[in-house]
Amino acid sequence: MSAPLAPDLPDPTRGGEPGGVVAFHERQEYVGRDVRTEEMVFNMGPQHPATHGVLRVAIKTDGEYVRALQPHVGNIHRCAEKIGESVAFYQWIPYLDRMDYLSAMCNEHIGCMAIERLGEIEVPERAEYIRIIVAEVQRILSHLMAIGVYGLDLGAFTPFLHQFRERERGMDLLDHLAGGRLLYHYVRIGGVKRDVSQDWLDELDAFLGAVEQRLPEYNTLLLHNRIFQERTFNVGVIDRATAVAWGVTGPALRAAGVDFDCRRDAPYSIYDRFDFEVPSGASGLGGQVGDCFQRHWIRVREVEESIKIVRQAVAGLPEGPVLGRVPRGFKPPAGEVFIRGENPRGELSIYMVSVGKSEQAWRARCRGPSFSNIACITEVAEGLLIGDLVALIGSLDIVLGEVDR
Repeated sequence: MSAPLAPDLPDPTRGGEPGGVVAFHERQEYVGRDVRTEEMVFNMGPQHPATHGVLRVAIKTDGEYVRALQPHVGNIHRCAEKIGESVAFYQWIPYLDRMDYLSAMCNEHIGCMAIERLGEIEVPERAEYIRIIVAEVQRILSHLMAIGVYGLDLGAFTPFLHQFRERERGMDLLDHLAGGRLLYHYVRIGGVKRDVSQDWLDELDAFLGAVEQRLPEYNTLLLHNRIFQERTFNVGVIDRATAVAWGVTGPALRAAGVDFDCRRDAPYSIYDRFDFEVPSGASGLGGQVGDCFQRHWIRVREVEESIKIVRQAVAGLPEGPVLGRVPRGFKPPAGEVFIRGENPRGELSIYMVSVGKSEQAWRARCRGPSFSNIACITEVAEGLLIGDLVALIGSLDIVLGEVDR
């Protein structure tokens, strides 16, 4: 027998009085109430675990549904571009680290390429290969963070602990090489700070092997998890037209079905020497092209491809110096340069202007991926549940240091 109701509550199957009997249609006080809703405006953030940084999102809701929203940025604005116009060229590189602090090596790489092209500085072959190695290791570490933290956003704590095991090992690698665990200043104008040793390369190989071995474990915990799939399938869909219109780049763009990657389609450095695939969203993967699930899947696949690139670079690593000739008091001739590269979150572009006879840039401008990627949620989030908004923001993998810069 089922447990009886509390003695002071009327039993809907027995009557209005305890123990009495009443027909279902007579119980108007239980089933005939009108339900009315009204819109409410509130802030998510700036201190909120789902915003991946100091981001405030003003949300207008109707019950549990998002009717409109507006992201508000600038809480940690630090004038990175103005600083680039106020210090010597070589002094700006550490500030690039601090924009997207999960992609510091990639930021340095692209920034140094812009300055080198402006000043016509040649980079030794060995330094070019080392730059590719550290940039792709940085991509692996960034995606490992994104994979684990995304599970945390959706309520799965265990995957976060698992991916941090390999991430810590990779951060130790870069620490041994550059002397820092998060911000490196390792890539320098004309090359890199110091050479890699054979012991370091051996540890690198062991790290890559560990990541390869553990990836199926991550996928079991998240990609193949039914709860994760139901939270991400067909949620937060950014279609091809929306992605292009809002300037979305990186994994979010490729998940929308746009097969584009700067490393392959607008090659820079020596990326054209390596064989790798560019994963993009497609039907049959699960969910829908451009949804949260496929953005997560893209990052898992890119970890596999980055491992392939690093191994090719190590196999072809030539002998020679790792730092080219850079004149003291470097003053590039008058001119302008535009460089773009593929960061873990998308396309980072740098535009610089030199007037000549100066150690400082006349103009330094950055176009970061996270800023454009987060902007598109004003269109994509309409009609989502509030809980699904968390899934959408987490799937974009933004870094507020680069959004605000």
